Amino acid sequence: MAPGLPTAMDRPHFIGIGGAGMSGIAKILAQRGAKVAGSDAKESATAEALRALGATVHIGHAAEHLADDATCVVVSSAIRADNPELARAAALGIPVVHRSDALARLMDGLRPIAVAGTHGKTTTTSMLAVSLTELGLEPSYAIGGDLDAPGSNALHGEGEIFVAEADESDRSFHKYAPEVAIVLNVELDHHANYASMDEIYESFETFAGRIVDGGTLVIAADQEGARELTRRVAASGVRVVTYGESEDADVRILSVVAQGLKSEVTVLLDGEELTFAVSVPGRHYAHNAVAALVAGVALGVPAAELAPALAAYTGVKRRLQLKGEEAGVQVIDSYAHHPTEMTADLEAMRAAAGDARILVVFQPHLFSRTQELGKEMGRSLALADASVVLDIYPAREDPVPGVTSELIIEAARAAGADVTPVHDQGEVPAVVAGMAKAGDLVLTMGAGDVTDLGPRILDRLAQK
Repeated sequence: MAPGLPTAMDRPHFIGIGGAGMSGIAKILAQRGAKVAGSDAKESATAEALRALGATVHIGHAAEHLADDATCVVVSSAIRADNPELARAAALGIPVVHRSDALARLMDGLRPIAVAGTHGKTTTTSMLAVSLTELGLEPSYAIGGDLDAPGSNALHGEGEIFVAEADESDRSFHKYAPEVAIVLNVELDHHANYASMDEIYESFETFAGRIVDGGTLVIAADQEGARELTRRVAASGVRVVTYGESEDADVRILSVVAQGLKSEVTVLLDGEELTFAVSVPGRHYAHNAVAALVAGVALGVPAAELAPALAAYTGVKRRLQLKGEEAGVQVIDSYAHHPTEMTADLEAMRAAAGDARILVVFQPHLFSRTQELGKEMGRSLALADASVVLDIYPAREDPVPGVTSELIIEAARAAGADVTPVHDQGEVPAVVAGMAKAGDLVLTMGAGDVTDLGPRILDRLAQK
């Protein structure tokens, strides 16, 4: 039986309740019986899903949205200090809880698996959630994206396992005490919070140091940053299990065979070969599946049962999600916004698409990331046959002088890419419809509102 409500979280108020991380915690609290309330900037399907669970969701931020009897106010690092609900909480003396602390409280008394890494967290967390559910283990989970199945980013389960996506961006993953931790990769990102790779390594070392006694660190053997982290934690005494294609990996990936939009993976685990299917395309997703397999085994789930259950995972919204097809053109949505992710998704599509042309509609995410990685983003776009590049999606950041999408466009063209800049998103459907022909694949790519363009592109293609 899973635990009940943490102390003082029976009437929580969430500022930004519609966010991926915040909504998941709110859903679990509501499912555990809390009287959940919160606010968000705009209406969404997530807001409706929360209301269906009994939560009160206000649209817009205003002091009066915070009830006098709220027992705590939950915030993320994106909430600004001048938020009126935050000011009212201070005036009323209501405790303010960071979402990472709230999530840590939800995991108390359970057996947590925390999934970390610069990219791949949502997919790997989702693979574990789906496969463990498929085996009847009834895990709880909190994920940064909505699953195709069972259809949510979070669930309160009756089992003893809690699977959580562990966010390194603001160091909030230091709050968790997992029995099993996964580190998929370690790269420089989140430039507003980390000034160097040394700071990144120190942060991941702290995370690894939070693993409970007798716990396990599952970590990639192929990625340079992960290997460096393995060296750094070697003296800590934590049990480390590496996975990958490297010959020295503890769990070695022997082959990844593409089968259209699926893969067949063979691993060497405890001296025996094990072959299983992965229902999404691309070598990087196969590696994510192996990480999930190794973590489950570390928690005591038999590999022979978990491996076939992993095939039940069919994807996460925005992770190479097919949005539809019109005029012989498939439109696929990708959350990729870091150059490594962009390259991985484009390579996966190239392997699955055969001779089909790949057209990308890319929206850079954050000025800081574009400033640091814009050239690499441009080189990644050279893997597409043609690209449309939009203006930078600012999210929580203010503009940086001189930092625009032109940094990416110049680098892409220098790498031989065919790039079309479009500043007005309203023009994108017509531009793409003019470029695309039957048999092409169109990827809307980025972490911002570029995802909204998929249906509009499909509508415009239907008019051809």
